[in-house]
Amino acid sequence: MAEGGWARSEEEQEEEEGLPRGSGVCKWFNVRMGFGFLSMSSRDGAPLQEPLDVFVHQSKLHMEGFRSLREGEAVEFTFKKSSKGLESVRVTGPNGAPCLGSERRPKSAQKRRSKADRCYNCGGPGHHAKECQLPPQPKKCHCCQSISHMVANCPVKAQQQQQLHLSPGSQGTATSPRGEEEEQSQAAFSEN
Repeated sequence: MAEGGWARSEEEQEEEEGLPRGSGVCKWFNVRMGFGFLSMSSRDGAPLQEPLDVFVHQSKLHMEGFRSLREGEAVEFTFKKSSKGLESVRVTGPNGAPCLGSERRPKSAQKRRSKADRCYNCGGPGHHAKECQLPPQPKKCHCCQSISHMVANCPVKAQQQQQLHLSPGSQGTATSPRGEEEEQSQAAFSEN
């Protein structure tokens, strides 16, 4: 293993020996997409008059954990010319040190929990059933919390739904929006 826990094969080390070396800073890096560009200010130790852009992918960064670069971070790298331009092969910090990386993480990598998240086992907040310390509890209805039935057969939920579907002028018959539409379309058809 190389310094920082980043293993390189002998092939990679041999391939890298013949490549030009550059140094500069990170121009920009998209942590969500995992790529960006380096601004090369010197090539093989000689300063450049105009900085050159070099593509960098997160897989080429020498560091542990989540690989990224922060804007303006000093870097050293080996690079090659590809069909799309200059492309980095291995990127390190100054003197071969691991890259520092960005403090930013993609939103999907951040663990977010809503305040409404509750354990399905015990009903407690702040954890899920797979993390619950209690033994498996009897299953409960999600609507009324009764252990005698599940939500599909809940009398409380059925009563609530029935009250929603009763309209004040319907004289106790349940109606649905679809039923009203069908009645209106049949009435319009019979008028023609």
